[in-house]
Amino acid sequence: MRRTPKIGILVAIIIATFVVFSLGSLLVYSPSLNVLQVWQDPYYRHVTKFSFYQSFLSTLLSVGLALPVAHALSRRDFFGKSLLLKLFATTLVLPVLVGVFGLLAIYGNSGLLATVFAWFDSRLPFSIYGLNGILLAHVFFNLPYAARLLLQALDTIPAEQHKLCAHLGMNTWQKFKWVEWPRLRQQLPHVSGLVFMLCFTSFAAVMALGGGPKSTTIELAIYQAIKFEFDLQTGALLGIWQMCLCGFMAFSIQRLSQPLPVTTGSQAGKMTYEKIGWGDNAWDAIWIGLPCLLVLPPLFMVVLSGLNKQLFVVFGDERFWLAFWSSIKVAGLASSIALLSGIAILLTSRRLRLNAQEKRADYVELIGTIILVTPGLVISTGLFLLLRAVTDAYSLAFVVVVLVNALMGLPYVIKTLSQPMLHVEQQYQYVCASLGMQGWQRFKVVEWRALKRPMAHAFAISFMLAIGDLSAIALFGSQDFRTLPLYLFQLLGSYQMEAAAVVSVVLLILSVGCFTLVEFVFKANSKVKYANG
Repeated sequence: MRRTPKIGILVAIIIATFVVFSLGSLLVYSPSLNVLQVWQDPYYRHVTKFSFYQSFLSTLLSVGLALPVAHALSRRDFFGKSLLLKLFATTLVLPVLVGVFGLLAIYGNSGLLATVFAWFDSRLPFSIYGLNGILLAHVFFNLPYAARLLLQALDTIPAEQHKLCAHLGMNTWQKFKWVEWPRLRQQLPHVSGLVFMLCFTSFAAVMALGGGPKSTTIELAIYQAIKFEFDLQTGALLGIWQMCLCGFMAFSIQRLSQPLPVTTGSQAGKMTYEKIGWGDNAWDAIWIGLPCLLVLPPLFMVVLSGLNKQLFVVFGDERFWLAFWSSIKVAGLASSIALLSGIAILLTSRRLRLNAQEKRADYVELIGTIILVTPGLVISTGLFLLLRAVTDAYSLAFVVVVLVNALMGLPYVIKTLSQPMLHVEQQYQYVCASLGMQGWQRFKVVEWRALKRPMAHAFAISFMLAIGDLSAIALFGSQDFRTLPLYLFQLLGSYQMEAAAVVSVVLLILSVGCFTLVEFVFKANSKVKYANG
């Protein structure tokens, strides 16, 4: 049994201390711990009910529509499918305000649809603000990602089962009922739970499209209580209330979710052995076209709207460049900290697993993903209250925003690198031990060469999350320190739509460009390595 590295345990202790101190400051401002006071207040009872209501509807629409989309994609192979799936995978970490601006450009009161209705002397039959807008935004972000996850479940069906269905003469419904639905049913609790949690803790979309007290969630109520009313006790109480609800839901989701069984047989590629009629072709075309119509036009409108006469005015504004460089510094530092912390935690957890200490490994990794149970705004609220007691909280705004964003990116780093790092250790541990290779030498020769691509992918995801985050900066932002998402929100709030369009394009290029650059660099490196033999 090899010695377990202590670096991961140290990082886990630091993260736990960071979170405990944040939550401790909340407890100080709500000494009674009577979270039922929230339920007894009519307004906060309404906020809690609305949080569950919009999350339930968002999940029902996102996952319900994702089922036929995933089924259609699993049966079709067409030009641009891989690009479409990559786009589906990135919608979850796309800067929220970029998506919101694209939706406003089409469905807003002065958007594309409103212009079309105006030609016929009519008005839009709906308003994007309020519940309508929240649901639209959540479906925009979550439907493609849910479809991607469900498609992965369908892709695990061995090719032999598809051939057997064709041999038995099963029609589309029979095959779905007996072969495909069991796979989807096992994945549904996990996907539905993930989407529900994301919608329940949604902040930027609700903040931009909420439309008043009737459409306010718990997370937004925390922000309003502290930022505008400076009601610290209510903010703390709501923070604890949100944490309790998130913890209960996370536990319930974990109990409901079941791992997919491992199956033998070759994986299915393009299923040319299955007869599909014209009706099925039309059905699949509709369901593949639906998410394309939902996702592509708003992104296209972001680019199109951003190329306006305010382009050079915005680029000449000092406030834009201050926000731009603040975003780059926050995202760069936060993603670097998240990557290094994730690697440290996984160095420890993988050794624990190989030493047959599975539970200890799970505990170490669980601390790294604690932000999934304790939302970023709750952590930010606790830190704000803690720092306010000892110093000027806004003087440490940059440090706090970086740390909170690093904590938010850490679960994605752990999820991305967990299996690759474990496999590398299983494959090379004895070779490295026999050669006496350890420390930096081992990392450079073995770990980096095997893991640089997933590490770059993990860094890119963390960077995208940090570059588009609004929750932490919304609380700590000021005239002297703001990032691009906060600057964009301020422009939207003051109805400077053309300037906001320019900032949206910049955010879109930064986020998507990060992924594209990572993929291009590592694909080019692999080609050079292959050419050199």
